[in-house]
Amino acid sequence: MKFQPLKRAPVLLALVVLLFVCFFRFLAQESPDRWDFFERLERQTYDLRVQKALDFPAPAATNLAFITMADSSVDYINKEYSYQFPWPRLVYGHLLDELAAQGAKAVAFDVIFGQLNQYDPSVQMPDGGLTNSDDFFALQARAAGNVILAATPDIYPPGLFATNCLAVGDVSTDKDPDGSERRVKAFNLIRRWHPYLRKAAADPEVQLDLDHAQFKPGKIIFPQTGTTNLVELPVDAQTNFTLSDLYETPPGVAPKAPAFTTERLWHMGIVLAAQELKLDLKNAIVDLPHGTITLRGAGGIERVIPVDAAGYFYVDWRLVPGDPRILQTPIENLLEENRQRLQGNASGLPDSFRNRLIVVGSSAQGNNLTDRGATPLTNDTLLVSTYWNVANSVVTGRFVRRTPLPVELAISVLLGLLVAWATLQMRTRIIYASLAVLGLILAYTALTFFTYIAWRLWLPLFFPVVGAMLPEHVALIIYLVMVEQREKRRVRSVFSKIVSPAVVNELLEAEHFSMVGSRREVTVLFADVRGFTKLTDEMQEKVVEYATQNQLDPAAAEKCFDESARETLETVNLYLTKVADAVIAHQGTLDKYIGDCVMAFWGAPLNDEKHALGCVRAAIDAQRAICQLNQIRVAENAAREAENPARVAAGLRPKDPLRALQLGTGINTGTVIVGLMGSGEHISNYTIFGREVNLASRLEGVSGSGRIIIGETTYNHLARHDPALAATCVEQPSVTPKGFRTAVRIFEVPWQQPTTPGTVS
Repeated sequence: MKFQPLKRAPVLLALVVLLFVCFFRFLAQESPDRWDFFERLERQTYDLRVQKALDFPAPAATNLAFITMADSSVDYINKEYSYQFPWPRLVYGHLLDELAAQGAKAVAFDVIFGQLNQYDPSVQMPDGGLTNSDDFFALQARAAGNVILAATPDIYPPGLFATNCLAVGDVSTDKDPDGSERRVKAFNLIRRWHPYLRKAAADPEVQLDLDHAQFKPGKIIFPQTGTTNLVELPVDAQTNFTLSDLYETPPGVAPKAPAFTTERLWHMGIVLAAQELKLDLKNAIVDLPHGTITLRGAGGIERVIPVDAAGYFYVDWRLVPGDPRILQTPIENLLEENRQRLQGNASGLPDSFRNRLIVVGSSAQGNNLTDRGATPLTNDTLLVSTYWNVANSVVTGRFVRRTPLPVELAISVLLGLLVAWATLQMRTRIIYASLAVLGLILAYTALTFFTYIAWRLWLPLFFPVVGAMLPEHVALIIYLVMVEQREKRRVRSVFSKIVSPAVVNELLEAEHFSMVGSRREVTVLFADVRGFTKLTDEMQEKVVEYATQNQLDPAAAEKCFDESARETLETVNLYLTKVADAVIAHQGTLDKYIGDCVMAFWGAPLNDEKHALGCVRAAIDAQRAICQLNQIRVAENAAREAENPARVAAGLRPKDPLRALQLGTGINTGTVIVGLMGSGEHISNYTIFGREVNLASRLEGVSGSGRIIIGETTYNHLARHDPALAATCVEQPSVTPKGFRTAVRIFEVPWQQPTTPGTVS
């Protein structure tokens, strides 16, 4: 393909389109609410990639488990224990007891225990005593030492539970504007009030509303629950308050303390993975400006979570509910196993959950257990799966990474420039240009799917394609159709009937062209069919002789002459076609037919550094094609001889034997003038002329029959581009062609193929 110089106007148009696209994308980034339509479409393309990635299983943690609270669980507990949902905490206490016996590594509850319930049934302990349901749960949590309770920035487990569990994890959800959960926040900052203030909030006589506290200089203002009263608590610049302002301070306790402390409430999935990797969440390195949260653990282990400026990261939805890599069991199975264990029937009980990271959550469809919603996977996904997918990402160290805006803009610009280049390079073939752009779009789309599946890298798709590539292509097509194509149609209408298609394409692609011509180095071929003139004369003589001997009337004689002329023309066309086919097959330009001679050249109109090599190879193929044709013609003569007696008996002229003709070829390389020859009104041909053309014609004259003679310059080109072929050439005695003052070196190119016994060369 010839690369075309790009005109200034379409290049400027392409740059303007890209500048507008980048500016528009920047606005969409700065005002996401206003331009969410475009981001919504990008998220949909992301969802398709997430779904496709499920067809390519990736490495995952091998010790994840899901204890499901299903509809069957509700029925079982109602039947066996007569407990309605929400169940008393003792149910979860028995679950923890069984999991501890089986050696679970960590148990994360996707159940928020927001307050104590003193009305739950009591539990009989091994010593025969009774204990409160909440106390029993807290006792089992402390004994297990691996329990992670659920919390949100607004709801925190009561102190009884929080102080007896291993950790607390955030289970709050943040959905995109379309209602789908694609990302989670690594942690939320929560305010942990001083115990005195929590006591005041629970005190019926005080009832401070901690959730609606207002901060003023030097004080914190608390509404009193159920009233319109406000309580002011004086604080210093560090929010320290005097404890005695609320309650009497015991001896030895500092008189002042911070009203609250700010803690990080880490996402439940991160907390769960931290138990597996022994990550130090308290000393996490949070660098939101650079988009990283670094967690370090024992043995030098490190995990870097890619986050945005607000601390969100995308969930790698790799493990769907029902994935065989996740051990899944309904809660009633474990409760039944625990009952047997408490009854002394522990032998034979499984320990399936040994060293497992367990999530306890709902998979029910009914009741108030339903915990389903939209994710990139489906519009009805078990949202509890968020926690084990986040935990899996941290454990395996594989996270979804989205390209930042500067990279997205760079990709859009690069793809836009590629589209512009392809469109302008193929501006004479708009359909091909559109197909090339479509291919580029498909290739980039495939790349975005591949990068996500292989590395969980989210490359932008919608905006580069719909926002950059397509507008770029459409704008340039409109320009080409309205401006350039109008001029090209005029040129085509003038030249399409008088030059070859290759020449037309060159004229259409050229920035400037004229009829005065230009200088080019080309290789010229003259190939003459030897013996054709003699054959014509002999056939004429045979027709005259046949007409005289058979005393044909003028009409019959004329018919014989016409038949002979037709056969003569068919013969020469047959030989010339073989030569022309070889020329075209090797990308040559057919100039003209001069009687029984073909003139062709290489190196124009299309530039070709190896024009001499292409010409010589075409000459070799032409000689071999003529040789094969002669073998066929000689073989047909036997059939003609057998057919002639019947023709004579029918009063027809016998068929003459087919003659085997030869080809003489002359080739020369040099600088010539190439262009359109003729007047402005009567353009005749796109041709070449000059001394080197004349020399090629003279070399054809000295080539004889069945030989290829090339000039010295042609030979030098062969030596450079195909040394093996040049080595087979045989130098001949120098000749002084007619019209030339000095002798020229010439070489013969052998073309016969090696023969084997039983073949004809």
